[in-house]
Amino acid sequence: MIQVLPTLKYSYSDLEPYIDAKTMELHYTKHHQGYIDKLNAALEGTKYADQPLEQLFTKLDSLPDPLALSVRNHGGGHLNHSLFWSILTPDKQEQLPNLLSSAINSTFTDFDTFKQQFTQAAASHFGSGWAWLVKDNDHLKVITTPNQDSPLIQGLTPILGLDLWEHAYYLKYQNRRAEYIDAFWNIVNWSQVEQNLNNA
Repeated sequence: MIQVLPTLKYSYSDLEPYIDAKTMELHYTKHHQGYIDKLNAALEGTKYADQPLEQLFTKLDSLPDPLALSVRNHGGGHLNHSLFWSILTPDKQEQLPNLLSSAINSTFTDFDTFKQQFTQAAASHFGSGWAWLVKDNDHLKVITTPNQDSPLIQGLTPILGLDLWEHAYYLKYQNRRAEYIDAFWNIVNWSQVEQNLNNA
């Protein structure tokens, strides 16, 4: 199946002042589209072209080279960004939905502790990558992954992700990753995060 860009539910400028319109446009139309184009080119004409991308990650080690590397890098970039766009919203949500709140409290004691752990993980991650809240069997945990690695490689289900590549924030925040991370909390679509948890 041909991979395509997911449709955004907001305009490029809707997430300002937290993420600027120019960054959103470049990130979505250039970076994400680039991953999709390279992934489609790698899969074209292979027996894997019609398989769901998530399924390919479950057998990444058995894929032939260099297809395995392309799925890992470009397929990961596509899946990671698709989730990222979906958990952002211009409509500030003051309270977490009940199910998500209970799951976070069960694992981290309270939301503030979770937020602190996630923020610390994102701020201390070296180089490019992602910070994640993932479901690991019956519980949640915070992890980071390098480059465009998807948590699916580790058998984990991502429900919340933050892009830590410099292209995600450098136009507005330059080298101030901590400010970008702090801004992120103002635009999280917690309803979608709960839906991701339900689907996990």
